[in-house]
Amino acid sequence: MRYTLPALLMASMASIPAMASTLSNSDPYIWLEEFSSPRAMEWVRSHNETSAKILESDTRYNTLYNEALAIGSAKDRIPMPSFLHGEIYNFWQDSDHLRGLWRKTTLQDYRNATPHWVPVLDIDALGKAEGKSWVLHGIDCLQPDQQICLIALSDGGEDAVELREFDLRTNNFVKNGFSLPRGKHRVAWEDKDHLLIATDWTSADLTNSGYPFIVKRLTRGQSLSEAQEVYRGSKDDGGYGVSPTTFHDGQNHQLTVIERPIDTFHHQSFVLTRNGAKQLPIPDKVSVVELVAGRVILSLDEAWKNGSNLFTAGSIISIDLNNVLESPDTLNAHLVWQPNAREAFNGIASTKNQLLISILDNVQGRAIAFTPAANGQWVKETLPLPDKLAVEFGSTDSQSDLAFIEVSGFLTPSTVYLADTHKNNIETIKTLPSQFDASKDVVEQLEATSTDGTKIPYFVVHRKDIKYDGTMPTLMTAYGGFQVSRTPYYSAMIGKLWLEKGGAFVLANIRGGGEFGPAWHEAGLGTKRQIVYDDFSSVAKDLITRKITSPRHLGIQGGSNGGLLMGVEMTQHPELWNAVVIQVPLLDMIRISKIAAGASWQGEYGDVNQDPKVKAFWERVSPYHNLKQGIKYPEPFIFTTTKDDRVGPQHARKFAARMEEMKLPFFYYENTEGGHGSGADLKQTARTQALTMTYLYRKLM
Repeated sequence: MRYTLPALLMASMASIPAMASTLSNSDPYIWLEEFSSPRAMEWVRSHNETSAKILESDTRYNTLYNEALAIGSAKDRIPMPSFLHGEIYNFWQDSDHLRGLWRKTTLQDYRNATPHWVPVLDIDALGKAEGKSWVLHGIDCLQPDQQICLIALSDGGEDAVELREFDLRTNNFVKNGFSLPRGKHRVAWEDKDHLLIATDWTSADLTNSGYPFIVKRLTRGQSLSEAQEVYRGSKDDGGYGVSPTTFHDGQNHQLTVIERPIDTFHHQSFVLTRNGAKQLPIPDKVSVVELVAGRVILSLDEAWKNGSNLFTAGSIISIDLNNVLESPDTLNAHLVWQPNAREAFNGIASTKNQLLISILDNVQGRAIAFTPAANGQWVKETLPLPDKLAVEFGSTDSQSDLAFIEVSGFLTPSTVYLADTHKNNIETIKTLPSQFDASKDVVEQLEATSTDGTKIPYFVVHRKDIKYDGTMPTLMTAYGGFQVSRTPYYSAMIGKLWLEKGGAFVLANIRGGGEFGPAWHEAGLGTKRQIVYDDFSSVAKDLITRKITSPRHLGIQGGSNGGLLMGVEMTQHPELWNAVVIQVPLLDMIRISKIAAGASWQGEYGDVNQDPKVKAFWERVSPYHNLKQGIKYPEPFIFTTTKDDRVGPQHARKFAARMEEMKLPFFYYENTEGGHGSGADLKQTARTQALTMTYLYRKLM
């Protein structure tokens, strides 16, 4: 397991409403940006009480909460497996382990309906013993032996973590082992006695986004102050900070790469050689993503002319490891895979001898195995998986050619397959029991026409016997940013709490995402972003034209960048929706760089501080600045968390405060834990789900 920071319209530009007259150079709600000040937290408490009192007094709330908690803590969920240390590991949460239990079994026993699990680390017990609200944020184990690991623990769910060394041979933290205090660390094992670390070495060693730009080597037994610098970026770097990564393959080759971000999507790549860090001569949107059988695998988000070869954006290529280490100034690349017009790269993994790539074909999943051949070539074979479903790689085994693959769809419960990629054999290991009655529903993939004529695909899940009279309660979602692809997925929560109750669900594959490769994403960057919002409202209008639903029965929901999408749709098209769920959102796009990690996303949204065109665009579009008196807006449900140190709760607070100033109705709820998500444990998540669904029932059913 590898620890990574988690981390995602018909009107033309001319029709975007002018900036609200209430906007002035002084922001009256700056004080709400002080996220933990007594005054701000009193504001939060008051608004939480008001919203919770109304929604929790609804006769449907308790039933929805109990159903949500039962789904989240169900014992018959699939325990998702990970190959580790010669066994199968799983992280499990239920009503007895709200924060989670890390446990293990054998591969043979995992095949059984009820495996015999051996506890490894109990996060609930650890938090209780230490008086902390610990949330597990990741595990990174040293290859190839996988005996010692770094455990990332977050207090309350924020992105910042504490790192501790853990020994799988004893199931205990290593006494006097590697230990890092709270921070937004980027760490890679170099060997058993050395870590490569990017962190806040001093308060001055962070970028304007709050991320590290210096990598140092820490030797076992040293204090952090004794670590030796191996690479330095710049305080002006954008993106998410400099990151070291060590790749291993099944033949025990090793490659350490340091990425220095220029902005959200552009970066320089350096390899650590015996002569220090050497920059690779590759474009700034090309990434090293795997190491397989002595070949370095790169993913291209832009075209690259390498010698006489022109590799198109979206392709996967390979370079011999010796070429990268010994002569990194002159690289000789070979094509592995290239997409056609309706395909896109979706995910990558590797086994001991093979490279695995998942792709999207018109937003439908496929999985392909590639075997190294002579002269840098690759032999391709498509894995025999079910069609028209989402395909995601789970854990793979670096000591064999075994891989877990998860397949699911809106109405198709998740199935975990064990693939022997060398033999091209697929074995069904576990299938999730149906979590809701899907017998009355059907999935369609339709298309809407956006304002520039582009066809925008979307999925709609609805009753087979639908009456096309505009009365179907419909919940619509999308993300539309950061090249994140949204694909069909099985959700017991949506199925049980929405579809079973007669609602329809819509997933729109709007631009800004990666469903059709890098160009689909780049179409909505910066000041071109209005087309993303046009795509979304165009899908809504298509639903209305088809009489699947109507504005009275149409609700929308999205989080993070999707929360920004919801805010824009609410302010630009208040007539289209009767419910708007805005979760952990970005909403103040003028002060975005001053809030949490907002400065790291300028590659996506543009820089309002340096580019007048970008500032002018967001002054016309930023939801916080475009609420207007006299407009009948839908009453939104705004949700955020105090512990969100990525987007921050400030956007949601200020948007709600401006609505309150204008005497506009809204619901607001801020969970005091949970990070950039719905909650820090199953009960908090169930409450968030129940509040949201109660709101949607009140508005749409």
